[in-house]
Amino acid sequence: MKNKQVLLSGIQPSGNFHIGNYLGAIKQWVEFQKTHRVFAMIADLHAITIPQEPEMLRKNTLGVARILLACGIDPKKSVLFVQSQIPAHTELGWILNTLTPIGELERMTQFKEKKERAGVLAGLLNYPTLMAADILLYNSDIVPVGEDQIQHIELTRTLARKFNARFGETFKEPKEYVLKETARVMALDDPTKKMSKSATNPNSYIALLDEPEVIRKKIQIAVTDSGKEVAYDETTKPAISNLMRIYSTFSGIGLKEIEVKFSGKGYGEFKRDLADVMVGVLTPIQKRYQILTETNVKAALKKGQKSASKIAGATLVEAKKKAGFLPA
Repeated sequence: MKNKQVLLSGIQPSGNFHIGNYLGAIKQWVEFQKTHRVFAMIADLHAITIPQEPEMLRKNTLGVARILLACGIDPKKSVLFVQSQIPAHTELGWILNTLTPIGELERMTQFKEKKERAGVLAGLLNYPTLMAADILLYNSDIVPVGEDQIQHIELTRTLARKFNARFGETFKEPKEYVLKETARVMALDDPTKKMSKSATNPNSYIALLDEPEVIRKKIQIAVTDSGKEVAYDETTKPAISNLMRIYSTFSGIGLKEIEVKFSGKGYGEFKRDLADVMVGVLTPIQKRYQILTETNVKAALKKGQKSASKIAGATLVEAKKKAGFLPA
C-alpha cells in the first residue's frame, strides 16, 4: 500500500446523485482502488458554503456514504471519511489562507460566477484554500476533477510551493486528473447544460436510484438532434453525442464502435439499448444500496475517520512545527 500513489477526491452531500456524479467521479474512484490508495472524502464543510438545513445535512452525509459504498468504494482498500470529522482540514486551511492573496481567490471562475448572487458569504471566497488543505494533508499525487476545478488544483500547487519555499519541504505538489469524455455529462433535456442534481426538471438527469422503468422513460424522451444517424459530432449533434458518451462509459465500448453498431438503425434502437446497458449497471448498485444499513455505513465512516485522522494529523503537526507553532 505504501508504494501506491495517493488519490484524493471529494463529493458534497447534497441533492440527488445522478449518473454524471457516477461517471465523472465515483466510477473513477472505484477503478482507481486497483492501482492507488484512494481517499474518498464527503465534503460537508464545502457544502455549507450554501446554507444547509442541519437535519438534512446529516441525512445527506449518511446517504452519500451509503451511495459510495453501494457503488463499490471498499473500506478495506480506500479511506472513506467525512471532512468535518478531521479537524486538521480547517486548521491547515487557515494557515494556507495566510499565504493566499485575495486576488488569487477572486479570480476563481466559480467565485466570479456566484458572487453576483445576494448573500454570498466569505466561505465561498475561501473555498479553494480549504480544498488545498484537503489535498495536501494526504500527500495526494492526483486529484480527479472536472475541467471547472482545474484552477483549484493549480492554486493548490502554488500554495504547496509557497509553503515549501518559506518553511522547508513539506507538501507534495498534486496533479489533476480529468476524464475528458465524461467530465461533463450533459442534461438529457438540454445538451448545452451540465447534468445537475439540483435541476428542477427530473427528466434532465438519471438518478442513481431511479427504477428501471423510470430510466427507460427518461432515455426515451431525452432530446436528440435532427436526422436519425447515430454519429459522434459535438458541434452538429450535441444531444446524441452526449448519449453516446454515456453509452460508451457505461458499456466500455468506444465511440467509433457505437457508430458501427448502430449504423442504419436510428435513434430509437440506440436509446433502447442504452437504457438496457444503464439498467444492467445500476441495478446491482441499487440492490447493494438497499442491503446496507445505517450501522454498516457508520462503521465504515468510523474506520475511515481513524485512518484519515492519523495521516492528516501527522502532516499538520509537521507543517505547524515548521511554521513555528508550539507543540501541543
